[in-house]
Amino acid sequence: MKMAFVLLMVEIGSEKRTRDLLRAIPEVKEAQMVHGAYDIIVRIESDTKSNLKDVIRGKIRNLEKVRSTLTMIVTNVIVER
Repeated sequence: MKMAFVLLMVEIGSEKRTRDLLRAIPEVKEAQMVHGAYDIIVRIESDTKSNLKDVIRGKIRNLEKVRSTLTMIVTNVIVER
């Protein structure tokens, strides 16, 4: 299983709408609202790296009200509980 974390900066006031749109994407396994430079952090999983990239480019970055993203594709899990 391939995994990535995507940080989202969204338009002010659209956090809850973005959360609802993220819930409709099957590859989104977890999403948290955060304070700081970004508004939402999303954990996504897919069976291949290619599909992972397709989800990021085609589904997450194209969500309405998303202003910018920062993607970190996981290379190695070093602690898992």
